[in-house]
Amino acid sequence: MADDAKKDEGGGDTYIIKKIKKGGGHHGGAWKVAYADFVTAMMAFFLLLWLLNVSTDEQLNAISNYFDPTHPKVSQRESGSGGVLGGLTVAPEGAMTSTVQPLTQANPTGQVSQGKGEKTEKEKAKEKAREAEEDRFKEAQQALEQAIIEVPELAAMAENLIIDMTPEGLRIQMVDDDDEPMFASGSAQMMQRTQLLVGTIAGIIEPLPNDISVRGHTDSAGYGPGADYTNWELSADRANASRKALEQFGFPPERVNNVIGKADKEHLNPDDPYDSRNRRISFILLKEEITKPIEEEEETGNGVGVTGDGESTGDGEGTGDSEGSSLPGPSQPPPIGTFKKTPGAVEFP
Repeated sequence: MADDAKKDEGGGDTYIIKKIKKGGGHHGGAWKVAYADFVTAMMAFFLLLWLLNVSTDEQLNAISNYFDPTHPKVSQRESGSGGVLGGLTVAPEGAMTSTVQPLTQANPTGQVSQGKGEKTEKEKAKEKAREAEEDRFKEAQQALEQAIIEVPELAAMAENLIIDMTPEGLRIQMVDDDDEPMFASGSAQMMQRTQLLVGTIAGIIEPLPNDISVRGHTDSAGYGPGADYTNWELSADRANASRKALEQFGFPPERVNNVIGKADKEHLNPDDPYDSRNRRISFILLKEEITKPIEEEEETGNGVGVTGDGESTGDGEGTGDSEGSSLPGPSQPPPIGTFKKTPGAVEFP
């Protein structure tokens, strides 16, 4: 009853609610964002100071003019661009202007450069010269073979004479024989029969215009150990003795292109390095395209060209290597180097 009385009087249990605040003295991460913005701004500021320091007065003035809408270089174009950093291009102004060069340029008279035709003529002339030279070589070969047969002293050497064509020209080889050697053993002293053969060769090749290369060859039989005289000296001395013999029989000295000693480096019979046929003298009538090449005419040579204004130049002031190309006038300096102007189209991006 006492308890019920207390409840009726408003008494009872008391409840206390306690609130706990989290975080303590920290204020979150918002400050990091502000600090990052500050560092970025400072970096941009220092970059600006550095650019201002390294830029020249002309560059600073150009940048200033770019941002000035009243500047003449900006205001003179309808698009608003112009001047340094003004968005100019290498193409002509206009939205649909073509920047492709035509393959050929028109010409009121209908004339075009004759460069290709001239080149074709040159090639034909070269080919004709080669054919004529080959005919001369064949005639010389037949004359030598006939002379060997007709001269009794040389008839026995018919097998020791080899005549053939090489990429360098007509090659006439005198090969040695153990029974009838061309030179004294180990020396450049020429035998009498060898001198007679050299004289016959000289009389047949002297009328030809070709220069000659004289080359000496030996077998692989060498001198004793420590010898100062080797197959190199021997082959060179024999080649030089053959050159002297040619000149004694009337061959012009100025037509001797070279005298070479090859030692035992180019055997006629590689399977037997000691074969006597490896000892030989080679006379090579050199092709004229090797010793006297036909000079190519300069790019500003003999062609009938077309000038930039469409008029034909009849005085040969053309390039001659591409049809319809613009040609330099007489007052312009000649082109430098070996480059050639291409006829293809050039298109800028």
